[in-house]
Amino acid sequence: MADIRYYLKEKEKREQMQAGYKEKIVRHKLTSFYRILLVVAVLIALTVIIVVRYKRHIYTDYDLVSSVERESTHGARDLRLGNAVLTYSKDGAHCTDATGRVVWNQTFEIQDVQISVSGSTVAIGDYNGRSIYIANSEKLLGEITTTMPIRAISVSQAGYVTAVLADTDIARINMYNLKGELLYEGKASMDESGYPVAVCMSPGGELLCVSYVYVDAGVLKSNVAFYNFQSIGDNKNDNMVSIWIYTDTLMPYVQFMNDETSFAVGDNRLTIFSGGHIPAPLVEHLLDREIRSVFYNDRYIGLVYSAEDGENQYQLDVYTISTEKPKSFYFDMDYTDIYFGKSDFVIYNETECMIMTMDGIEKFRGAFPKSVSLMLSAGNTYKYILVTDDSIDTIRLK
Repeated sequence: MADIRYYLKEKEKREQMQAGYKEKIVRHKLTSFYRILLVVAVLIALTVIIVVRYKRHIYTDYDLVSSVERESTHGARDLRLGNAVLTYSKDGAHCTDATGRVVWNQTFEIQDVQISVSGSTVAIGDYNGRSIYIANSEKLLGEITTTMPIRAISVSQAGYVTAVLADTDIARINMYNLKGELLYEGKASMDESGYPVAVCMSPGGELLCVSYVYVDAGVLKSNVAFYNFQSIGDNKNDNMVSIWIYTDTLMPYVQFMNDETSFAVGDNRLTIFSGGHIPAPLVEHLLDREIRSVFYNDRYIGLVYSAEDGENQYQLDVYTISTEKPKSFYFDMDYTDIYFGKSDFVIYNETECMIMTMDGIEKFRGAFPKSVSLMLSAGNTYKYILVTDDSIDTIRLK
């Protein structure tokens, strides 16, 4: 009996010890878990503080990171071509990277230069002429010779070119590949579809948007038509997959934001279309003021008006595909260009610039030490490239 009692007591002690160990292990795990939670919470709090301070940080000056010399040509203009600089005139064009290296050079004689840019691809045509040159930020891509005078051109990121050509009593809308081969030929006249006042191709070249204007029973009307050059369009008459009619409206501006989204700006409305195969209106904003300028990227559409608040000179309304009402920003600075980043925009002219976030925080306002013809982002946050008559300067805000 004594042995049994002894055995039971020992067993009870072992069970108590095991229970104590288990309790200690549980407490240790809970302590470790709470410590991890505390560390995570601290890291999240620090991240939030850093992000908030970063978003609200105001820059007052900038450092010159690098500067390379460049030669300017009288009468030449500079244009953003992806992350490079396109310089063109009536005598030719060349592309320069951020280091000042000339990537390519093309000579020509053009009386009235027509330019179309899609991302890093450009088409340069001669209004009333018959030559179109195609290039991107890396190399020359090809040359197209038309059989009739050019009235307007549009290029896709992929290098396809659509040209509006003047015939005797109609306008021809022709699409070419990089080899100059005719891929599509359309016709337009005032008696039927109307006259094409704006054309634009999607970045991939699958879609073409054309805005026509015509008069019907004394009433001005616009047709915004979409053409699909893939299998869906092959099954449609003249490759037209959708058309939208606007009464008492002139639609002189159409653009693609990306392969899925496009928009048209008229004298009384902004219409945003959605669809990579058969575009249809997604949202429409009615306008009651005269538009001074239109700017856009793959996220935002910006319309500039003369301000009516009595305190500012200009008003910039920024739209996205999901906004019911635009965000309005007011400024007094004259501008030569406005361009959008992911969450901010830059307004600049030859002598000064302003950078503002979409939350309305003015991140920077400052003057340039010399005349600037072009300003573009350098990739890193708040790092920019300034193109002047004699240099390409890279700056970083501080």
